[in-house]
Amino acid sequence: SNITVSCSRGKMIPSDLERRILEAKQKGFVPFLVSATAGTTVYGAFDPLIAIADICKKYKIWMHVDGAWGGGLLMSRKHKWKLNGVERANSVTWNPHKMMGVPLQCSALLVREEGLMQSCNQMHASYLFQQDKHYDLSYDTGDKALQCGRHVDVFKLWLMWRAKGTTGFEAQIDKCLELAEYLYNKIKNREGYEMVFDGKPQHTNVCFWYIPPSLRSMEDNEERTSRLMKVAPVIKARMMEYGTTMVSYQPLGDKVNFFRMVISNPAATHQDIDFLIDEIERLGQDL
Repeated sequence: SNITVSCSRGKMIPSDLERRILEAKQKGFVPFLVSATAGTTVYGAFDPLIAIADICKKYKIWMHVDGAWGGGLLMSRKHKWKLNGVERANSVTWNPHKMMGVPLQCSALLVREEGLMQSCNQMHASYLFQQDKHYDLSYDTGDKALQCGRHVDVFKLWLMWRAKGTTGFEAQIDKCLELAEYLYNKIKNREGYEMVFDGKPQHTNVCFWYIPPSLRSMEDNEERTSRLMKVAPVIKARMMEYGTTMVSYQPLGDKVNFFRMVISNPAATHQDIDFLIDEIERLGQDL
Protein backbone atom coordinates (compact mmCIF):
# COMPACT_ATOMS: atom_id res chain seq x y z
CA SER A 1 0.00 0.00 0.00
CA ASN A 2 1.11 3.56 -0.72
CA ILE A 3 1.79 6.01 2.08
CA THR A 4 1.46 9.72 1.32
CA VAL A 5 3.82 11.89 3.32
CA SER A 6 2.74 15.40 4.30
CA CYS A 7 4.44 18.31 2.63
CA SER A 8 5.24 21.98 3.02
CA ARG A 9 5.00 24.14 -0.11
CA GLY A 10 4.90 20.91 -2.08
CA LYS A 11 8.09 19.47 -0.52
CA MET A 12 8.26 16.26 1.47
CA ILE A 13 8.83 16.73 5.21
CA PRO A 14 11.61 14.25 6.19
CA SER A 15 10.53 13.94 9.85
CA ASP A 16 7.04 12.92 8.69
CA LEU A 17 8.54 10.42 6.25
CA GLU A 18 10.48 8.76 9.09
CA ARG A 19 7.39 8.72 11.31
CA ARG A 20 5.34 7.01 8.56
CA ILE A 21 8.08 4.42 7.98
CA LEU A 22 8.14 3.54 11.69
CA GLU A 23 4.33 3.38 11.84
CA ALA A 24 4.28 1.00 8.85
CA LYS A 25 6.94 -1.23 10.42
CA GLN A 26 5.01 -1.38 13.70
CA LYS A 27 1.97 -2.63 11.74
CA GLY A 28 4.11 -5.42 10.27
CA PHE A 29 4.53 -3.89 6.81
CA VAL A 30 7.89 -3.72 5.02
CA PRO A 31 8.49 -0.27 3.51
CA PHE A 32 10.68 -0.88 0.46
CA LEU A 33 10.65 2.30 -1.65
CA VAL A 34 10.61 6.05 -1.12
CA SER A 35 9.77 8.11 -4.20
CA ALA A 36 11.13 11.63 -3.90
CA THR A 37 10.42 14.32 -6.48
CA ALA A 38 12.79 16.82 -8.06
CA GLY A 39 10.45 19.33 -9.62
CA THR A 40 6.80 18.55 -8.85
CA THR A 41 4.24 18.94 -11.62
CA VAL A 42 2.19 21.75 -10.08
CA TYR A 43 4.44 23.73 -7.72
CA GLY A 44 7.79 22.82 -9.24
CA ALA A 45 9.00 21.88 -5.75
CA PHE A 46 12.19 19.94 -4.99
CA ASP A 47 12.16 17.44 -2.14
CA PRO A 48 15.09 17.61 0.36
CA LEU A 49 17.02 14.73 -1.19
CA ILE A 50 19.96 14.63 1.26
CA ALA A 51 17.67 14.19 4.28
CA ILE A 52 15.59 11.61 2.41
CA ALA A 53 18.75 9.71 1.39
CA ASP A 54 19.84 9.59 5.07
CA ILE A 55 16.48 8.08 6.07
CA CYS A 56 16.54 5.55 3.20
CA LYS A 57 20.04 4.46 4.20
CA LYS A 58 19.04 4.17 7.87
CA TYR A 59 16.08 1.87 7.10
CA LYS A 60 17.59 0.13 4.05
CA ILE A 61 14.89 1.41 1.68
CA TRP A 62 15.24 1.90 -2.08
CA MET A 63 15.43 5.63 -2.91
CA HIS A 64 13.87 6.66 -6.21
CA VAL A 65 13.98 10.25 -7.47
CA ASP A 66 11.38 11.39 -9.98
CA GLY A 67 13.36 14.07 -11.78
CA ALA A 68 11.16 13.92 -14.89
CA TRP A 69 10.49 17.66 -14.77
CA GLY A 70 13.37 19.02 -12.66
CA GLY A 71 16.24 16.73 -13.67
CA GLY A 72 17.34 19.05 -16.46
CA LEU A 73 18.50 21.57 -13.84
CA LEU A 74 21.61 19.40 -13.41
CA MET A 75 22.81 21.07 -16.62
CA SER A 76 22.88 24.45 -14.88
CA ARG A 77 25.71 25.41 -12.55
CA LYS A 78 23.42 28.07 -11.05
CA HIS A 79 20.48 25.79 -10.26
CA LYS A 80 21.80 22.23 -9.87
CA TRP A 81 22.08 22.62 -6.07
CA LYS A 82 18.32 21.98 -5.99
CA LEU A 83 19.10 18.32 -6.78
CA ASN A 84 21.85 17.92 -4.15
CA GLY A 85 21.65 14.33 -2.90
CA VAL A 86 20.34 12.86 -6.16
CA GLU A 87 23.69 11.09 -6.58
CA ARG A 88 22.74 8.90 -3.59
CA ALA A 89 19.55 7.60 -5.22
CA ASN A 90 19.13 3.98 -6.35
CA SER A 91 17.15 5.06 -9.39
CA VAL A 92 16.23 8.31 -11.14
CA THR A 93 13.62 9.19 -13.75
CA TRP A 94 14.48 12.01 -16.16
CA ASN A 95 12.51 13.32 -19.15
CA PRO A 96 14.70 15.33 -21.54
CA HIS A 97 11.54 16.04 -23.57
CA LYS A 98 10.35 18.40 -20.83
CA MET A 99 12.73 21.08 -19.56
CA MET A 100 15.39 20.44 -22.19
CA GLY A 101 13.08 20.57 -25.20
CA VAL A 102 14.06 17.26 -26.81
CA PRO A 103 11.23 16.15 -29.17
CA LEU A 104 8.66 13.78 -27.65
CA GLN A 105 9.12 11.09 -26.55
CA CYS A 106 12.42 11.00 -24.68
CA SER A 107 12.48 9.48 -21.21
CA ALA A 108 15.28 7.95 -19.19
CA LEU A 109 15.38 5.64 -16.17
CA LEU A 110 18.81 5.60 -14.59
CA VAL A 111 19.58 2.71 -12.22
CA ARG A 112 22.66 2.56 -10.02
CA GLU A 113 23.04 -1.23 -9.74
CA GLU A 114 24.63 -2.72 -12.84
CA GLY A 115 22.81 -5.70 -14.31
CA LEU A 116 19.59 -5.05 -12.38
CA MET A 117 17.56 -4.01 -15.41
CA GLN A 118 18.47 -7.20 -17.24
CA SER A 119 17.69 -9.47 -14.29
CA CYS A 120 14.28 -7.81 -13.82
CA ASN A 121 13.16 -7.43 -17.42
CA GLN A 122 15.02 -9.79 -19.73
CA MET A 123 12.83 -12.14 -21.75
CA HIS A 124 15.62 -14.02 -23.58
CA ALA A 125 13.47 -13.90 -26.71
CA SER A 126 15.33 -16.34 -28.98
CA TYR A 127 14.11 -14.58 -32.15
CA LEU A 128 15.79 -11.33 -31.02
CA PHE A 129 18.55 -11.90 -28.50
CA GLN A 130 20.48 -14.95 -29.66
CA GLN A 131 23.35 -15.79 -27.33
CA ASP A 132 25.71 -17.11 -30.05
CA LYS A 133 26.14 -13.88 -32.04
CA HIS A 134 29.64 -13.05 -33.24
CA TYR A 135 29.85 -9.70 -31.47
CA ASP A 136 29.65 -8.29 -27.93
CA LEU A 137 26.20 -9.25 -26.59
CA SER A 138 26.10 -6.16 -24.37
CA TYR A 139 25.12 -4.22 -27.52
CA ASP A 140 21.71 -5.93 -27.34
CA THR A 141 20.33 -3.32 -24.94
CA GLY A 142 16.69 -4.09 -25.75
CA ASP A 143 16.51 -6.85 -23.15
CA LYS A 144 17.12 -4.32 -20.38
CA ALA A 145 13.70 -2.69 -20.74
CA LEU A 146 10.05 -3.71 -20.90
CA GLN A 147 9.61 -1.69 -24.10
CA CYS A 148 12.43 -3.55 -25.88
CA GLY A 149 12.87 -1.17 -28.85
CA ARG A 150 12.27 2.08 -27.01
CA HIS A 151 15.97 2.70 -26.31
CA VAL A 152 16.36 4.59 -29.61
CA ASP A 153 14.81 7.53 -27.72
CA VAL A 154 18.34 8.37 -26.69
CA PHE A 155 19.38 9.27 -30.25
CA LYS A 156 17.29 12.47 -30.12
CA LEU A 157 18.98 13.49 -26.89
CA TRP A 158 22.46 12.60 -28.17
CA LEU A 159 21.95 14.59 -31.37
CA MET A 160 20.69 17.68 -29.54
CA TRP A 161 23.45 17.43 -26.95
CA ARG A 162 26.05 17.26 -29.73
CA ALA A 163 24.55 20.37 -31.34
CA LYS A 164 23.96 22.52 -28.24
CA GLY A 165 26.52 21.16 -25.82
CA THR A 166 26.10 21.24 -22.06
CA THR A 167 26.65 25.01 -22.09
CA GLY A 168 23.87 25.40 -24.65
CA PHE A 169 21.44 23.47 -22.45
CA GLU A 170 22.63 25.49 -19.47
CA ALA A 171 21.91 28.81 -21.20
CA GLN A 172 18.47 27.59 -22.23
CA ILE A 173 17.57 26.39 -18.71
CA ASP A 174 18.95 29.50 -17.00
CA LYS A 175 16.90 31.71 -19.33
CA CYS A 176 13.65 29.85 -18.60
CA LEU A 177 14.23 30.15 -14.84
CA GLU A 178 15.11 33.82 -15.21
CA LEU A 179 11.85 34.44 -17.11
CA ALA A 180 9.87 32.66 -14.36
CA GLU A 181 11.53 34.86 -11.74
CA TYR A 182 10.76 37.94 -13.88
CA LEU A 183 7.06 36.96 -13.98
CA TYR A 184 7.00 36.29 -10.24
CA ASN A 185 8.64 39.65 -9.45
CA LYS A 186 6.18 41.52 -11.68
CA ILE A 187 2.99 40.02 -10.24
CA LYS A 188 3.84 39.28 -6.58
CA ASN A 189 2.80 42.80 -5.45
CA ARG A 190 0.63 43.78 -8.44
CA GLU A 191 -3.00 44.64 -7.81
CA GLY A 192 -5.29 41.84 -8.93
CA TYR A 193 -2.68 39.11 -8.57
CA GLU A 194 -2.25 36.79 -5.60
CA MET A 195 0.46 34.15 -5.26
CA VAL A 196 -0.54 30.61 -4.28
CA PHE A 197 2.42 30.38 -1.89
CA ASP A 198 4.96 32.88 -0.56
CA GLY A 199 8.48 33.04 -1.88
CA LYS A 200 10.27 32.67 -5.18
CA PRO A 201 9.39 29.56 -7.18
CA GLN A 202 12.09 26.87 -7.26
CA HIS A 203 11.43 25.94 -10.88
CA THR A 204 9.67 27.65 -13.79
CA ASN A 205 6.21 26.95 -12.34
CA VAL A 206 4.61 30.26 -11.27
CA CYS A 207 1.30 29.62 -9.47
CA PHE A 208 -1.11 32.52 -8.96
CA TRP A 209 -4.72 33.66 -8.87
CA TYR A 210 -6.05 36.57 -10.86
CA ILE A 211 -8.56 38.42 -8.65
CA PRO A 212 -11.05 40.39 -10.80
CA PRO A 213 -12.07 43.90 -9.59
CA SER A 214 -15.45 42.58 -8.37
CA LEU A 215 -13.77 40.25 -5.86
CA ARG A 216 -11.00 42.51 -4.56
CA SER A 217 -13.02 44.17 -1.79
CA MET A 218 -14.91 41.03 -0.79
CA GLU A 219 -14.07 39.38 2.51
CA ASP A 220 -12.53 35.93 2.28
CA ASN A 221 -15.55 33.66 2.67
CA GLU A 222 -17.23 30.74 0.91
CA GLU A 223 -18.96 32.95 -1.66
CA ARG A 224 -15.68 34.62 -2.67
CA THR A 225 -13.98 31.21 -2.90
CA SER A 226 -16.71 29.74 -5.11
CA ARG A 227 -16.61 32.80 -7.39
CA LEU A 228 -12.81 32.76 -7.56
CA MET A 229 -12.92 29.08 -8.59
CA LYS A 230 -14.74 30.09 -11.80
CA VAL A 231 -12.36 32.90 -12.80
CA ALA A 232 -9.40 30.95 -14.24
CA PRO A 233 -11.56 28.64 -16.43
CA VAL A 234 -13.33 31.65 -18.03
CA ILE A 235 -10.06 33.52 -18.68
CA LYS A 236 -8.55 30.30 -20.10
CA ALA A 237 -11.54 29.86 -22.43
CA ARG A 238 -11.20 33.46 -23.65
CA MET A 239 -7.45 33.01 -24.18
CA MET A 240 -8.15 30.00 -26.38
CA GLU A 241 -10.93 31.79 -28.30
CA TYR A 242 -8.65 34.74 -29.05
CA GLY A 243 -5.72 32.41 -29.71
CA THR A 244 -3.34 34.65 -27.78
CA THR A 245 -1.87 32.61 -24.94
CA MET A 246 -2.00 29.11 -23.48
CA VAL A 247 -1.67 28.77 -19.71
CA SER A 248 -2.96 25.88 -17.63
CA TYR A 249 -4.94 26.07 -14.40
CA GLN A 250 -6.04 23.61 -11.74
CA PRO A 251 -7.18 23.29 -8.13
CA LEU A 252 -4.91 21.61 -5.57
CA GLY A 253 -5.99 20.38 -2.15
CA ASP A 254 -7.98 23.17 -0.52
CA LYS A 255 -6.83 25.74 -3.10
CA VAL A 256 -9.39 26.54 -5.80
CA ASN A 257 -8.48 26.93 -9.50
CA PHE A 258 -5.27 28.90 -9.97
CA PHE A 259 -3.08 29.59 -12.98
CA ARG A 260 0.11 27.56 -13.34
CA MET A 261 2.39 29.32 -15.77
CA VAL A 262 5.22 26.97 -16.75
CA ILE A 263 8.04 28.37 -18.90
CA SER A 264 10.02 25.82 -20.89
CA ASN A 265 10.53 27.67 -24.18
CA PRO A 266 13.83 29.58 -24.23
CA ALA A 267 12.55 31.64 -27.20
CA ALA A 268 10.14 33.44 -24.83
CA THR A 269 11.01 37.04 -23.93
CA HIS A 270 10.28 39.62 -21.23
CA GLN A 271 7.84 41.21 -23.70
CA ASP A 272 5.93 37.91 -23.89
CA ILE A 273 5.64 37.85 -20.09
CA ASP A 274 4.48 41.49 -20.05
CA PHE A 275 1.86 40.63 -22.68
CA LEU A 276 0.62 37.65 -20.65
CA ILE A 277 0.08 39.81 -17.56
CA ASP A 278 -1.80 42.49 -19.53
CA GLU A 279 -3.81 39.86 -21.41
CA ILE A 280 -5.04 38.17 -18.22
CA GLU A 281 -6.11 41.57 -16.90
CA ARG A 282 -7.86 42.43 -20.20
CA LEU A 283 -9.76 39.13 -20.31
CA GLY A 284 -10.72 39.13 -16.63
CA GLN A 285 -11.71 42.77 -15.99
CA ASP A 286 -15.46 42.16 -16.18
CA LEU A 287 -15.65 38.93 -14.16
